[in-house]
Amino acid sequence: MPNNILVWIDQNNGTPDSIAWEALSAARSVVGTDGEVIALVLGDQVDDLAQIAINYGADRAIVASDPRLAGFRVEAYASVVTGVAETESPAAIVMGCSQAGQELAAYVSAKLGAGLASDCVSLQLEDGALVVTRPALIGNLVATARFAEERSNVMTVRRRVYTPLEPDSRRSGDIAKVDAVVPDVPTTIEAYEAATGEVSLTDTKIVVSGGRGVGGPEGFEPIQALADAVHGAMGASRAAVDAGWIPYAHQVGQTGKTVQPDLYIACGISGAIQHLAGMKTSKVIVAINQDPEAPIFKYAHYGIVGDLFKVVPALTEAFRKRLGT
Repeated sequence: MPNNILVWIDQNNGTPDSIAWEALSAARSVVGTDGEVIALVLGDQVDDLAQIAINYGADRAIVASDPRLAGFRVEAYASVVTGVAETESPAAIVMGCSQAGQELAAYVSAKLGAGLASDCVSLQLEDGALVVTRPALIGNLVATARFAEERSNVMTVRRRVYTPLEPDSRRSGDIAKVDAVVPDVPTTIEAYEAATGEVSLTDTKIVVSGGRGVGGPEGFEPIQALADAVHGAMGASRAAVDAGWIPYAHQVGQTGKTVQPDLYIACGISGAIQHLAGMKTSKVIVAINQDPEAPIFKYAHYGIVGDLFKVVPALTEAFRKRLGT
């Protein structure tokens, strides 16, 4: 099998998503001593990201900088990725499993007629073939895929599975520029609206979520207070979102965000299978619920049977004292 691996560097307006460095780490783990990890940087005025990618483990970088790539549009990005893949013929194309990464990976694999494995939690080499594992059936099974053909198969890596390598400013590598061959795209980007002052659910190490048990919009106030005390993010179950108590941006689950924090605190969440799909791979799960028979306790590492409106403020106060928040 060819030894080089192409890694797409996920970025937004010049700011890299940390999942890009995780994808570089995943590629680095399987490339071997005789292969190269090639970072592919797409965007507008993103030349500086090429050297940063090398610092994070890439051997060399390819940059396509063009105003037409200023915002992510799958058709435009896929055109450049497939063109580079056809020139470089890498063994694999690795992307982070972000929203953009999932869309781009599917589009690129279809254009190249290559295999696709999404949401991978492991990449390994076995007898010269690339083997990946990924959760299936909301994590109750683990599927293994073996790429036997020597082609640029595509895979996305689940967030927070691979730890980024420590950046090394002493690393050097060739940086090449390519023209952005962009087709006519039927969509345009009018403007950006960025949330401020919020912690990303997918990036944070601690998530505190509320469910139907919070009773209403005001019930999320102690949930937010606990999240603030531990420098985490606030999540929610689909039941709370559907009830209109909290915006969809906070939803964790099969139809919301998939998170894998170091600590997940579920408050007033029964543990429906849809919610478990988005958080059951968290490293430590703490469940707070009045119902001792709630399904969430089967998956929790620690469980507290009690009134969340008494337990959560007590936890918040304890964390504030311990952490000085």
